[in-house]
Amino acid sequence: MFSKIQYISQGNTALEQETNIRNALRAGADWIQLRWKEGNEDQLLTLAICIKQLCFQYGAKLIINDHVHIAKAVDAAGVHLGLTDSSILEARLLLGSKKIIGGTANNLSDVQQRIAENCDYIGLGPLRFTSTKEKLSPILGFTGYQEIIQNLRTEGTDYPPIFAIGGILLEDITLLQEMGIYGVALSGLITKQPQLIQELKNKLEWIL
Repeated sequence: MFSKIQYISQGNTALEQETNIRNALRAGADWIQLRWKEGNEDQLLTLAICIKQLCFQYGAKLIINDHVHIAKAVDAAGVHLGLTDSSILEARLLLGSKKIIGGTANNLSDVQQRIAENCDYIGLGPLRFTSTKEKLSPILGFTGYQEIIQNLRTEGTDYPPIFAIGGILLEDITLLQEMGIYGVALSGLITKQPQLIQELKNKLEWIL
């Protein structure tokens, strides 16, 4: 069973990344996706080693964004891959069957692709505009999520846990769950207000 709250790390520098992740862990985060676009691979590896130890101390899972080889090097719990990153199959061959491999999706076609690739979870979005990510994909909105989930159900498709992502607010949680979304991936909200993690968990626990 996956955590229903993924914290996607923020911070331009390694120190900002570490500080924000520490704050999230102290507030109860148990799933950290390390996403640092500003650092080179050597710097990211050094940061990942540090964050892996922090996650171990707090009993949290560490997922590395994009970099499969770094996920393997630090023995992370898994990796999250964008649509233009390494394939799910390549990551599975390198990391093995026991690691978590998640994939980004922006529309129904992407979701169907991720299902066919046998990824372990799907990050679907964005819900609304967010400044966290450059080259933002077209906004889904609540209607977009509803249509995708309804299509999967109508077709009788088995699908992995789907996490909503992209500008999500606390008041969005209940509606997203009612649509059939498993959990949420949050960056800005938790970075700015890590104390909200427990309230988010309470909202998310009523659906298994």
